[in-house]
Amino acid sequence: MSGEFILVVDDNANNLSVISQALRSVGWQVRIAVDGEDALNKVAQNRPELILLDVQMPGLDGFEVCQRLKANAATANIPIIFMTALSDPSSKVEGLSLGAVDYITKPFEQEEVIARVKIHLQLRQLTQTLEQQVQNRTLQLQQALEKLQQSQLQLIQSEKMSALGNLVAGVAHEINNPVGCIVGNIRAMENYSETLFKAIDLCLESVSDPDLIAALEELDLDFLREDLPKVIRAIGSSSDRITAISKSLRTFSRSDSETKQSFDVHEGIDSTILILRHRLKANERRPEIEVMTNYGDIPMLSCFPGQLNQVFMNLLANAIDALETSDAPKIAICTEAENDEIRITIADNGIGMTEEVKARIFEHAFTTKAVGRGTGLGLAIARQIVVEQHHGTIEVCSELNQGTIFTLKLPQSCR
Repeated sequence: MSGEFILVVDDNANNLSVISQALRSVGWQVRIAVDGEDALNKVAQNRPELILLDVQMPGLDGFEVCQRLKANAATANIPIIFMTALSDPSSKVEGLSLGAVDYITKPFEQEEVIARVKIHLQLRQLTQTLEQQVQNRTLQLQQALEKLQQSQLQLIQSEKMSALGNLVAGVAHEINNPVGCIVGNIRAMENYSETLFKAIDLCLESVSDPDLIAALEELDLDFLREDLPKVIRAIGSSSDRITAISKSLRTFSRSDSETKQSFDVHEGIDSTILILRHRLKANERRPEIEVMTNYGDIPMLSCFPGQLNQVFMNLLANAIDALETSDAPKIAICTEAENDEIRITIADNGIGMTEEVKARIFEHAFTTKAVGRGTGLGLAIARQIVVEQHHGTIEVCSELNQGTIFTLKLPQSCR
């Protein structure tokens, strides 16, 4: 059975006939029920547009039928007009308080019945139209909100990376000058020290003053001759280390143009690890975090390097946070080529996540960190970078107290 119809409920066959004929005379489809149970069954089979319901019936009376219909979310909005011979105000108040929209008093006036039914059908149609408009408007507002949030994330991401990139690039530049001076003069220091020791040896050959000889022996020139080259080599090794750090800072802060660039993913990950090295060291709550890398043979990636470095930074920083109370903290990073994709996994053996948290981690402004320690934007931005900017995927696998694995898949061309 299908189509819109009006359900008439009355235990009196004559009343059913009179009402049905009146409604059909103006083109409405009508179905009938002979008691309360029959009415509930017919409504369950197919919902009517409106119900004309007799109050006084054997078994379930009209009030109880109305009450049951209004208690069911699927039928609560169907307009109910009571038909009754009862004219006392208390009965009408009771019916209206149960959710009925109107009363028709027996004996019926055909024109009145048609007029009242027509009004309430029009009201129902208007209500449904309004509800649909509200639903459409709500959807539009939700879409506008999501678009605004995405725009905010893009702006935050752009400004954050610009500020961080300028800061890091500036630091790297400032480091380069003194480091360049040190590196450039180490060889000269070695030559100068050799020359000084040769001069000292020549002087010692002609020294005969016992007091001067004793003073030179107290200076322990043999130790200086042996140790000074070691000191110079240590300075050289440290300057090489600073040079590597500076290179990593420049790699991490690579500014993105409007076009994608060729990028060594391993270089980006390594530079991020180096920048976060101070956070990997042991503290009062845990031992040093062990970082294990298993790099596969992957091609250069055409992408926005600065954005991907930000993703690596967010994921690794979150992994470190998750390991703050671990007895044997570890982070494992793996890469491999998979068909036309590059697959990157970052796994930790930290506290993991509940299903509720896992379901929301990519939401805008969602965070489980204490006030002041997290904005809830990191993973939302990471998802936007991977999915929208690079047309890849980012997935998480995690269980409470069982660690977390983030998996990134990026098309090699990132078109």
